[in-house]
Amino acid sequence: MAWTKYQLFLAGLMVTTGSINTLSAKWADLFQAAGCHDTTDRAFSHPFLQAVCMFLGELSCLAVFYILVCHDRRKPEPTMEPGQRFNPLLFLPPALCDMMGTSIMYVALNMTSASSFQMLRGAVIIFTGLLSVAFLGRRLEASQWVGILITIVGLVVVGLADFISGETDGQHKLSDVITGDLLIIMAQIIVSVQMVLEEKFVYKHNVHPLKAVGTEGFFGFVILSFLLIPMYFIPVSNFSTNPRQVLEDALDAFCQIGHKPLILLALLGNTVSIAFFNFAGISVTKEISATTRMVLDSLRTLVIWVMSLALGWEKFHGLQILGFIILLIGTGLYNGLHKPLMAKLPCWAGEHSAESGDADETERLLGGSRVAEENK
Repeated sequence: MAWTKYQLFLAGLMVTTGSINTLSAKWADLFQAAGCHDTTDRAFSHPFLQAVCMFLGELSCLAVFYILVCHDRRKPEPTMEPGQRFNPLLFLPPALCDMMGTSIMYVALNMTSASSFQMLRGAVIIFTGLLSVAFLGRRLEASQWVGILITIVGLVVVGLADFISGETDGQHKLSDVITGDLLIIMAQIIVSVQMVLEEKFVYKHNVHPLKAVGTEGFFGFVILSFLLIPMYFIPVSNFSTNPRQVLEDALDAFCQIGHKPLILLALLGNTVSIAFFNFAGISVTKEISATTRMVLDSLRTLVIWVMSLALGWEKFHGLQILGFIILLIGTGLYNGLHKPLMAKLPCWAGEHSAESGDADETERLLGGSRVAEENK
């Protein structure tokens, strides 16, 4: 069936805003500006402040939700289902996971390329699959286990590409690239815990996706904003690049923004894009399918890689293409993209129909994951 113009718009919006989200965050990292304590230009390295901006974008989804509800109630026959009432504290544990995972990923983005950052986030299906078996009692199909193994191979190839390019690329030190890649994978463990918590405690309450994203954004924004205060006094030695060598110097960030206002544009791009990306992703899942959302998310990775090359932020490396293709195959197998093709084979048709229930369950787990993402 051909897509409608609205569905095409949603797909384009998801790919565009998702790409802008990562690219704008990396763009902010690449700026050089003087701060409050010196006159020398240096890199804008404030990952926790960037995470606060990202949560502000998620929080805006809550405002959009209430605007849509108010608009719908003015109609003679309201059609929007706002969902049942729930205790907002249900979202606190996944919001804390989101906060930790996002902050770690923004730290890692300072150390590695935007394309590797996006590709390595594919590791989330490994840990989500394992945790769903352990804590949700889910049974993975053979194709899903194969998908996980192929994804591991893809991650190794992408990591190898970073290792080789790190030795010849003057933009990032090899030690930083390796550390950044490991931090991204570590963050995916936390993100997968977030997904399992949402699946186990949140989804059963029939919460509207925009309200879910906005509520998590509220907790993340408020908590992380308050945490910026103690971070201003916590020394971390050479781990931080700000002059005071503390975990986060928000005042120094504002001084750098004052000296180079374009940084504010990059931060606004990150904030606005995550809001539209969440809305588009939720709408794609509703209007088309969760599988389509996964495919579009993979296309976003390709767009980020191509744009990074075009902007001169990184150099072409053939291993990255190989790693991306392997990761794409692994993710596709895990999410059952091979089944529509296999269903055309007579020997597969019966088995496919018997397994469709499990496939839908898995698709809901990963396809609706950024009722949290990515992203994130």
